[in-house]
Amino acid sequence: MENSVTIGQLTISASGPFFLIAGPCVIEDEETTLQIADFLRETGDKLAIPTIFKSSYDKANRTSLGSFRGPGIQKGLEILQKVKETTGLPILSDVHRIHDVEMAAEVLDVIQIPAFLCRQTDLIVAAARSGRPLNIKKGQFISPYDIGPIIDKATSSGNRRILVTERGAFFGYNNLVVDMRSIAVLKGFGFPVVFDATHSVQLPGGQGTCSGGQREFVGPLSRAAVAAGADGVFMEVHPNPDRALCDGPNSLPLCDVERLLQMLKDIHGLVRC
Repeated sequence: MENSVTIGQLTISASGPFFLIAGPCVIEDEETTLQIADFLRETGDKLAIPTIFKSSYDKANRTSLGSFRGPGIQKGLEILQKVKETTGLPILSDVHRIHDVEMAAEVLDVIQIPAFLCRQTDLIVAAARSGRPLNIKKGQFISPYDIGPIIDKATSSGNRRILVTERGAFFGYNNLVVDMRSIAVLKGFGFPVVFDATHSVQLPGGQGTCSGGQREFVGPLSRAAVAAGADGVFMEVHPNPDRALCDGPNSLPLCDVERLLQMLKDIHGLVRC
């Protein structure tokens, strides 16, 4: 059975149009966040691609203590609310703590369960009970088949508004690999499947005190994932990734986004024929 997910004014489903979840890894400041959001709204409108804006108000799972985490939940949600009001885009952000769920759900249209926390039962259940749609990221340390019990935790609340995101698997030290068979396995659970194109090219901890990345592979992997059946793509974008405060090495520059999205939309249309 196919499950459709209503997010704001959008309806996401396996039989629906190609969709995008995108934004900067972390909220750096209000000006940059709004600049990126405006760009994504304009690009989504131009290409007729349903778009969800994402950014983190607190990145709690950074490599080192000194890594930039963001403005925190209160200021971060204020900025995300402004993005929603000025662009009309639905908003997604990740929640790391159970007691943040209620406050976050007042602003967010989608609550994301981070990959490293995908087995945290109480967090998943609390997020699902908020009534908001969930984007559950498959952990780098589990197989796609292990998503089944995680989905069961969420749906135990009666909430079936779920997206599932593939983001690669650990391959030795400081490296990830994407098994495209995972897309087919995840689709077998009946929920829309997203491919995280930028975290899949991350090199976890690859720079010692922070993660590295190989953004040159964002295009090839995202094209392969959509051809394999992914319903949408998640990607982190930035005006100047080399100066981004978080995950710059695997973020895509804004100037490369439109051309890639057009290709992905075309591939999506071909494989759905």
